[in-house]
Amino acid sequence: MAERERMLTPPRGGVFVARAQVMTAEDVRRVLTRIAHEIAERNHGLEDLVLVGLQTGGVPIARRLAGLIHETQGADVPVGSLDVAFYRDDIGLRPVLPEAVTDIPWDLTGQTVVLVDDVLFTGRTVRAALNALSDYGRARAVQLAVMVDRGHRELPVRPDYVGKNLPTRRDEMVDVSEDGVLLGDVVAR
Repeated sequence: MAERERMLTPPRGGVFVARAQVMTAEDVRRVLTRIAHEIAERNHGLEDLVLVGLQTGGVPIARRLAGLIHETQGADVPVGSLDVAFYRDDIGLRPVLPEAVTDIPWDLTGQTVVLVDDVLFTGRTVRAALNALSDYGRARAVQLAVMVDRGHRELPVRPDYVGKNLPTRRDEMVDVSEDGVLLGDVVAR
């Protein structure tokens, strides 16, 4: 499995070249507002709920969701960040980013954790996140929120909250930012 991941990993030093914008900044705002409402509705309130953004793409989305939940529900939801680099089954194939740190300053025991990521692809990052979360207590439940689900799952992982289902080719890349969602390729410099 790791050999296939190595073959599919973009070239080091590659550059993302966008081909199409699939969501605008307004689309992203609208989707995040919908997901914030869905989280509150599904959990029948926000007591014992925490958001944990996966480094690096999920952290800003988790923070925006917390802000939207505060605006619409009047509740402050704690936000943490989780770096799963050392829990991945392809460790050593991807760079470890020094700025991508884990910050979960509370015990997750009895909490409902909403893992937040920008793009769901094979499901391997989510598997690593579930392993990493166990170091911070035994959560009552773990839910998954993603901005884009691009398919190609290799593990039985399905998100609870999805911004957009975006079928892609395996070699395409998806870039999520507050400015929108871009579809493109990574090309060697």
